[in-house]
Amino acid sequence: MPQTVHQKTSKSSLVKQTFASGLVVFLVALPLCLGIALASGAPPLSGIISGIVGGIIIGWLSTSHISVAGPAAGLVAIVLGAIMQLGSFELFLCAGIIAGVIQLILGVIRAGSITNYIPVAVIEGMLAGIGFLIIVKQLPYAIGTDKLLFKGTDSFINIHLGTLIITLLSMSIMLSWDHSAKLKKIKPLPSALIAVIVSVLLNNLFIALDSYLAVPENQLVHLPVLSSWQDLKDFVIFPDFNGFTHPSIWVTGGTIAIVASIETLLSIEAADRLDIKRRLTDSNQELRAQGVGNIISSLLGGLPITAVIVRSSAN
Repeated sequence: MPQTVHQKTSKSSLVKQTFASGLVVFLVALPLCLGIALASGAPPLSGIISGIVGGIIIGWLSTSHISVAGPAAGLVAIVLGAIMQLGSFELFLCAGIIAGVIQLILGVIRAGSITNYIPVAVIEGMLAGIGFLIIVKQLPYAIGTDKLLFKGTDSFINIHLGTLIITLLSMSIMLSWDHSAKLKKIKPLPSALIAVIVSVLLNNLFIALDSYLAVPENQLVHLPVLSSWQDLKDFVIFPDFNGFTHPSIWVTGGTIAIVASIETLLSIEAADRLDIKRRLTDSNQELRAQGVGNIISSLLGGLPITAVIVRSSAN
């Protein structure tokens, strides 16, 4: 049956909304993927790999309409400690595979229904905790310093004026964009995207003018540069399957599976509450999707994955 004009218009509108959303989530996810990888003591590309797997593989398998999966800040301490204990990232990847298999089993035995017994207060507490952690971790970057120290009588703070200007400008754009009547005609453009574009242009202007206001090099996001296929082989790290003979790796894998599953279930519960259409996610299918995603991510040299609320709320 031929499509009606209304159907074509609806699909066109949906594509535009989805593209805009995907672009904003990409801009939010990219620095988070790199930052979480660095904080975890893992290669930078491992964060990108897990972000790609979370977006494509888990996004395809999941029944959630708005949640986004990727490397999570909640697993940083576990991953960092495990890599230091095991001595290599290659061995740690075996723990990621184990975690994925356990999640897959949890989904098959329908353990996802545990979310039905979790109080709303737990979800709100988790979101508040994640938000507070992100604010604290990002505060030094917001004022342009890698040190924000107050201990006893010793204190150290070094505010970079250009970075602070960009921070305040970005916050002003995001807070005022959706409430301005003058911007009604262009409101479909996400405020986060506008903030990123304006901030990048402003910093490039500072750089072109050779101004001291330019954001310091160590405060910028750096992506691995691949000039050949050989470089790609050097950047991508694959699992050392001898790790499966280490009991500590099985313990680490089980720990990651439990923490990642709980964070995922709480995140999709929160994401469903954010969905204005009140669509519900199949939690058991989500666990299966996360399990498959973690297995693939670990086989390709990526970090463990969970559903994450920051990228989901941006979406």
